[in-house]
Amino acid sequence: MTGEGFVFSEKPISIESGEGATLTASDGTEYLDFGASYACTPLGHSPPAVVDAISEQAEDLLYVQGSYPVAARTALQEQLAAVAPGDISKVWLPNSGTEANEAALKFARSATGREKVVVAKRAFHGRTLGALSLTWKDEYRDPFGPLPGGVEFVPYGDAAALADAVDDETAAVFLEPIQGEGGVHPAGDAYLQTAREVTEDAGAALVLDEIQTGLGRTGTMWACESAGVVPDVLTAAKGVASGLPLGVTLCADWIAEGAGNHGSTFAGNPLVAAAAGATLTEIQARDVPANAAAVGEHLRAELRAAVDAHDLPVREVRGEGLLIGIEVKRGSMRVLRDLALEEAVLALPAGRSVVRLLPPLVIDEGHADSVVASLVEVLS
Repeated sequence: MTGEGFVFSEKPISIESGEGATLTASDGTEYLDFGASYACTPLGHSPPAVVDAISEQAEDLLYVQGSYPVAARTALQEQLAAVAPGDISKVWLPNSGTEANEAALKFARSATGREKVVVAKRAFHGRTLGALSLTWKDEYRDPFGPLPGGVEFVPYGDAAALADAVDDETAAVFLEPIQGEGGVHPAGDAYLQTAREVTEDAGAALVLDEIQTGLGRTGTMWACESAGVVPDVLTAAKGVASGLPLGVTLCADWIAEGAGNHGSTFAGNPLVAAAAGATLTEIQARDVPANAAAVGEHLRAELRAAVDAHDLPVREVRGEGLLIGIEVKRGSMRVLRDLALEEAVLALPAGRSVVRLLPPLVIDEGHADSVVASLVEVLS
């Protein structure tokens, strides 16, 4: 629904509360949340440690301008630098994923003095004008053109096409290690390694958008780690503050040197910084990436077994960790509707034919088995 106060398509389910992997509607129905509100609740809903951190910070200080050091922000920056891949330890804290990518675009152009940006087809990097210019789908782009120029799209996963596109006029290559909105397509280690090699050779920045894949979702803290690739810029957001608005742009020194003219009023405010600090602490203390790897492997195996055993109308099950795409032979929206209304399971689309499972990273095999059974009911 669109209209006064609304910019989202509103669902016919009014949510009142949440705990762990469960959301409770106003009519008392309990839903198993396998969408995690687009990966924004990695620890589940209202995790106690994060709620406590927010409450404590709110009693002391809600906001102060970013030019004054604040303990919660400083601690978070140190935490992020410590878990960053390689040596990309300079931290910018915007308010969202799209702002994280806007910053990455600005920083890369400033650091290189170049304009051209190479991006993959099917990519989704955000909805503000700069980030939207890096986003592939026409339905997102067309109403808002003309968009900033200098962007060249290449086929995702095609290493040769990527190498051909990157030259001495390229400021940056933007890639998702796994395309989420684009249908849950993993890039593959060799493709990311090629991206690293060709950008280094050309003096361009490699920017990896880990807004959906980061924080342990694919089985490691960052998806790029499994490929042994360290980018020049890594962006994150979604669940970094357990659903509070916060993005992250991690940069190598040579990128950060030219970033001084960038700013944002609410960036890294004390309340969201406290939430993010508690979220990161819990992710590490509970070894959430290992759980995502183990439960994700179990879930994919059970899904594939169910497809074979019940001859379900599914073309492919793909993904890594707890980012899983189920390509169905009928419309994904119909499947999602039936899952919600008949089985009380919430999931997400990834295009017209892909059901995306993106649950909290703390689910167990029992949750996974329950969702497999629900999918069998809906798809049979």
